[in-house]
Amino acid sequence: MHHLPPVHRVLLRDQAAARIRSAIVDGDLAPGHVIKDTALAAQLGLSVAPVRAALVTLGDEGLVETKPQSHTRVTPLDAEAVRGAAVVVRSMHEVATRAAAPHLTTEDLDRMRAANERFAAAVRSGDTEAALAADDDLHQVLLDRAGNAAAQATVTRFTPMIRRLERQRFAAPHGHDSVDLHARLIEACSTDVDAAVALTTAIWTTLVHELDRAHLEAT
Repeated sequence: MHHLPPVHRVLLRDQAAARIRSAIVDGDLAPGHVIKDTALAAQLGLSVAPVRAALVTLGDEGLVETKPQSHTRVTPLDAEAVRGAAVVVRSMHEVATRAAAPHLTTEDLDRMRAANERFAAAVRSGDTEAALAADDDLHQVLLDRAGNAAAQATVTRFTPMIRRLERQRFAAPHGHDSVDLHARLIEACSTDVDAAVALTTAIWTTLVHELDRAHLEAT
């Protein structure tokens, strides 16, 4: 029989990764911040082992970097690298929209409309965090219905890197234009799959252009 790792240790690693990831994306752990795994473990109330495992995961996601025999630190913001991630994430959302649109239920569409209402309210009030959460909720409906595990894994891996730059650079993500693009996407999903994919492309291309602008301003 194969030996399986203890479940509790895996869960602790995942919980530690989620907490540290949130702190990095929110800016509580700033770009360039040197991470001491023992101090971080004490702060989280965990042993060092799951924290070190979590840092490996976050390294794969591009949120932390480790220099051998030196230090682990929060990755500095790199607009060009984030732009590359955004292009990949856009492609995965295009795949999800094409697969999901023909199969969306009335409940799915209602969930998307409710998410867009939350998104619009957050944009109006300048609440970047709520807008990003609502945006994620809207597109997650399509990812869930598509059922493509590879697309979901890629979005999960690279979205935190994108969100970190969005929180740093922009007062409100995407802006008011995205509210209209979302509404058109929702309607197209039940009438015209090609149009729905094109609108998905437009939504994410807007973000890529914003990241390009941020890169130019930073150079």
